[in-house]
Amino acid sequence: MYSAAGSTNHSPTAHWGIVGGGVLGMTIALRLAQRGCRVTLLEARPHPGGLADAWQLGDLVWDRHYHVTLMSDESARGLLRELSLDDQMVWVNTKTGFFTDRQLHSMSDTIEFLRFPPLRLIDKLRLGFTIYHASRVTDWRALEQIPVAEWLRKFSGRRTFEKIWLPLLRAKLGDCWQDTSAAFIWATIARMYAARRSGLKKEMFGYVPGGYATIMQRLVEKLTDAGVTIVCSAPVRRIEAGAAGTLTVHTGERARNFSHVVSTLPAAAAPILCEQLRDEEKRRFSGVRYHGIVCASVLLQNSLSPFYVTNITDEGFPFTAVIEMSSLVQREHLGGHALVYLPRYVRPDDPVFEQSDAALEGEFLEGLRRMHPRLRMSDVKAVRISRVRHVFALPTLDYSANLPPIVTSVPGFFAVSSAHIVNGTLNVNESVRLAEQFVQQHANVSPDQAASVPAATGVLQSVRQP
Repeated sequence: MYSAAGSTNHSPTAHWGIVGGGVLGMTIALRLAQRGCRVTLLEARPHPGGLADAWQLGDLVWDRHYHVTLMSDESARGLLRELSLDDQMVWVNTKTGFFTDRQLHSMSDTIEFLRFPPLRLIDKLRLGFTIYHASRVTDWRALEQIPVAEWLRKFSGRRTFEKIWLPLLRAKLGDCWQDTSAAFIWATIARMYAARRSGLKKEMFGYVPGGYATIMQRLVEKLTDAGVTIVCSAPVRRIEAGAAGTLTVHTGERARNFSHVVSTLPAAAAPILCEQLRDEEKRRFSGVRYHGIVCASVLLQNSLSPFYVTNITDEGFPFTAVIEMSSLVQREHLGGHALVYLPRYVRPDDPVFEQSDAALEGEFLEGLRRMHPRLRMSDVKAVRISRVRHVFALPTLDYSANLPPIVTSVPGFFAVSSAHIVNGTLNVNESVRLAEQFVQQHANVSPDQAASVPAATGVLQSVRQP
């Protein structure tokens, strides 16, 4: 348990409980505390961080999942500046590879794009136009009404869709790509083009030496200094509205009372934790479809390629891409090693979650050796497998119109999650921005006022951007 008295003037009646200690929950807690609120952060795991936490891999401590900061990530960089870390960022111009037709190709600049063998010149022109057109679209809501395949075929053509887009959609979404709207691909392209829209010549990728272990440690210190009480190993079992406008949060045998409670857990958790929600709310919370991930972190003696991302369009691999962090992060920050992530995005009920670490390690390394025949098992220094069933909400057709409310019918109870990122992709920058927008809109709302907000109006104003 982390706690500190702090010097913040707390109201004796306003006590916020934040359920979930990921980036979203930690940022909400910080911004509330900075407004003078009394805040307690409850995290089920032994330490805060969520998807952005770090772990031990061999003799290296680094991120459990791969993350990168872009120069145009204004919200994330603003938080890093508060933590006195933005000036420590290392910026790198990375390269991108494609593994297609059993060969590794570089596609990191215009010349390489034009030379890319799998596509004809007309295919490349249409692909380039698709990306350019997506970067100019501003009405993302209209794209929510269009299936992603229909939109991509229209602009890129059938051959380019089958050869490039479809393998990439399957890699990220599995069979669920068929239910996904064109807003998904728009959001992906829009983030990468944000730097160009802001005047930068090209997007740079950045990291903090020490990775997210450094960031999380500094953020915990910032929260503690602000007077936030952080309680770890405290999984929330139930949230109940009681008399006098209080909310009781049950963690095991312990019950804590708050004036406001914010759940930052996946949307489907809200109706399970709070049975007093209305039936329509429960339906909407439960209706959000999630995708999960099984991701191997592989510590190697030597680098595999110069590419930060290697997209895989060939079938038959147990992972959906190769992320070589050591093409971004200096080897000295990785203990002299190379670090590779092998993600596999799957449904939450996929049988892969039941496979043993040993079985997954064998499959993943065998696939990596097929792609890089020169890889020797003696080069592998450590492997760890991460499993998360609920990572991001699938951007299905008409997604934002079907979202559950942030302000619920239970007085004082809010449920905000990454599912409410409706015009972007899941990343740390969007999580920080969502947290800050939530606090700006709801920090001064009393439980009675919150209960009076209709579920179908005003709910998404804090996350929609012009």
